[in-house]
Amino acid sequence: MLSDAIKESYIQLDIVPEDFEDAIRISMKPFEKEEIVTPAYTEEIVKISKDLGPYIVITKNIALPHAPTDKGAKKLGVGFTKLAKPVKSGNDMNDPVKYLFPLSAPDNNSHIELLSELAELLGNPDFISGLDEIKETTDLISLLKKFEGEMKNA
Repeated sequence: MLSDAIKESYIQLDIVPEDFEDAIRISMKPFEKEEIVTPAYTEEIVKISKDLGPYIVITKNIALPHAPTDKGAKKLGVGFTKLAKPVKSGNDMNDPVKYLFPLSAPDNNSHIELLSELAELLGNPDFISGLDEIKETTDLISLLKKFEGEMKNA
């Protein structure tokens, strides 16, 4: 479950990045600090985003920074970064980016269940509205648990 996978130390709130690249780098800092990914993994995300465009902007206002597993992903991890100042990514349909859910997957399978759950949550407008209300790291965990409970009971 996402509420178990996203540690409080992976949650960052009210971040003011200079631009989209800076937002990516900031979102990955907790993973680098806890050696979930290498700094090269973060730079690969930035490089691919420059080369291919903002492929990590997956829906309105939401980015999922990630790179191929062999580029420096050491452990499974999902985080959350809420920007105080949204940034343009170049994805006109989904800009500006307000929230980033950085992802590290050390293999091709371990993250599938987490991504599936995240996709279901991101399809719920009430969950997205709840992201706007987050003021403390524990607020995100509570929000996740609330919606996970609703998904389980549906």
